Amino acid sequence: MTITAAADGSALGNPGPAGWAWYVNDDCWRAGGWPHGTNNMGELMAVLDLFRSTAHLAGEDLHILCDSQYVINSVTKWMPGWKRKGWRKSDGKPVMNVELLKDIDQALVGRKYTFEWVRGHAGHELNEAADDRARAAATAYQQGVAVRQGPGFGQDAEAAAPAARRDAEAVRQAPAAAPLLAGQQELFGAPSSFDEPDLFSELDEDAAPAPGTDASPETIVEALERELLLPETRADMGRTGVLLHPDFTEIGSSGRIWTRDAIMMTLEDQPGATTELELLGADRLGEDTVLLTYRSYARAGTTLRSSLWVHDGAQWRLRFHQGTPEA
Repeated sequence: MTITAAADGSALGNPGPAGWAWYVNDDCWRAGGWPHGTNNMGELMAVLDLFRSTAHLAGEDLHILCDSQYVINSVTKWMPGWKRKGWRKSDGKPVMNVELLKDIDQALVGRKYTFEWVRGHAGHELNEAADDRARAAATAYQQGVAVRQGPGFGQDAEAAAPAARRDAEAVRQAPAAAPLLAGQQELFGAPSSFDEPDLFSELDEDAAPAPGTDASPETIVEALERELLLPETRADMGRTGVLLHPDFTEIGSSGRIWTRDAIMMTLEDQPGATTELELLGADRLGEDTVLLTYRSYARAGTTLRSSLWVHDGAQWRLRFHQGTPEA
């Protein structure tokens, strides 16, 4: 049998009052949080507590629905390399949230599990239920009131688990909500906003065309660009790592040249604020190349921006971005 559960985190201010939750059904869920934390801390803690809460069912497969690419990549791809390097990244810097990751690493021993990425805030029933509870926990810490912790995965929840697994599988097979092709955010911030990065906290999330759609390259690229405009996406290093080409370069509106690694780490800490965007053009320069041009609006003024997207044989990725303050 397989236990299917959604895990999610929330932070009000990121960092700020933070919450986490996992959810199987209304009789089987748990939540908690801290007075001060980040979204990624919440996401990781939700996964950790789910493993701990089901430790007495170690023989069962655990299928985890998660809307954070950062968490999925951390657990399924990056942890072995981090461990070999003494829990340091390839650039030699310490891995963030290392204590939570070490605890997850121990909790995985002897367990059978799979992760599945689901789009957050897209109507997925289990994901929405976990998100509601994580956000409620964060709000409780913000307001200084007791957190609703939920029934957990006790004996009553265990008895209800077979039906919960069937219900969860039906929800998991349901089609995702359509992607948003309109947005009001700027890509990489206002002029000079990244002159002094300090590379600390994090976030989570998503929003792009579903694989296998018949959308044109221009439409797909526009949706992916708009996904990069979301502060939640820019703060999720796992997701930006997917969207940015390995050779990505940006010439910022401040005149600074940014590499892929530098911009990813800076965006994780400084995802920027909501701005308005005006699309000027989406031009196909070749079979695997699309150029987007647009104008972004922020308090500091307007900026003309261009993004070059290339198809690497598997997906579209942003290869180059430039911003120029408008006179």
